[in-house]
Amino acid sequence: MATIEEKINGLPPELQQEVQDFVDFLMEKYRPRKRAKLKLDWAGALSDMKDEYTSVELQHKIRDMWCDECTS
Repeated sequence: MATIEEKINGLPPELQQEVQDFVDFLMEKYRPRKRAKLKLDWAGALSDMKDEYTSVELQHKIRDMWCDECTS
């Protein structure tokens, strides 16, 4: 059984280029990606409201705002 290199070398040059392009595509598609670091610059932005709302109430308000945007 021929190795993959032998099989590729047996192809015409234009098909060898297609194989190269496909391999490049696969390498790009499946290469590990760096994850972006989570920015927390907004942390504490609502601290002045802590006596007015609980975190659960704020979550519900945000959900309601999102749902209103979805139906608009």
